[in-house]
Amino acid sequence: MGSEPLRITVLGSATPFPRPGNACSGYLVEGGGVRLWVDAGTGTLAELQRYVSLGEVDAVWISHLHADHSADLLTAFYALLYAGLERPLPVPLLGPPGTADRLAAFLTNGPDRSPIEKAFAVEELRDGHLARVGGLTLRSRAVDHGGLPAFALRVEDGDGRSLVYSGDCEPCPALVELALDCDLFVCEADGAVPGHHSAAQAGRSAADARAGRLVVTHVGPGATPAEAVALAAAVYPGDVAHAGPGTRFEARVGAGGGSTRRSRTPGRTTTSPASSR
Repeated sequence: MGSEPLRITVLGSATPFPRPGNACSGYLVEGGGVRLWVDAGTGTLAELQRYVSLGEVDAVWISHLHADHSADLLTAFYALLYAGLERPLPVPLLGPPGTADRLAAFLTNGPDRSPIEKAFAVEELRDGHLARVGGLTLRSRAVDHGGLPAFALRVEDGDGRSLVYSGDCEPCPALVELALDCDLFVCEADGAVPGHHSAAQAGRSAADARAGRLVVTHVGPGATPAEAVALAAAVYPGDVAHAGPGTRFEARVGAGGGSTRRSRTPGRTTTSPASSR
């Protein structure tokens, strides 16, 4: 295998609004020479800059357009155009149908449409969408989130490692198919409500997909992170962890592996248990 790992860093996992020390949904995926910002929920742009500058992000991928997964695209727009970042524009943005017009409708304050396309090169997702960014392959599947266009993501590198992110969705065959035999499965566990997984359902989806490791994220107020891990572990036989803010997970073929928590001090990394923060 190559020397560069495929890894995901949790920028935030709070739902449905940010908490002190925990932004809404957002992740930094690194591998294949690529830095990918996955979901841009409230507060995640600030957290992203603990690890990379916005100018170092190669592409953005958005699962759906609820604010707790996409709101920081608005401030990223201003940063890209007006902060003097030395990077080529526009930045590739893969998102649900209507992404560009939704952003423009919010930002426009006058007769002229905001120039979203100067900041972002928007490519609309569809079921089965395939994209390549550097050394990474991105596969997207449409999933069930209460009728709203929503997608899950599978990221694969050139060494055969894979990670899957559910976005927000209820259990569905498309998610299990996408996650089949993946090395790392990051699955939301907001609660047993329409459009979402409960923690136990996240465990069941991971088991059905034969995932190598499960990380529960976006845990709703009905359970603590430790309780969510226990509920998922009751039905999933592999290693289960919680997506605490700042925690980093590597996709490792055939191994559960440990997680690391990024220190708030740049350049420092500390090892954390594989349970919850």
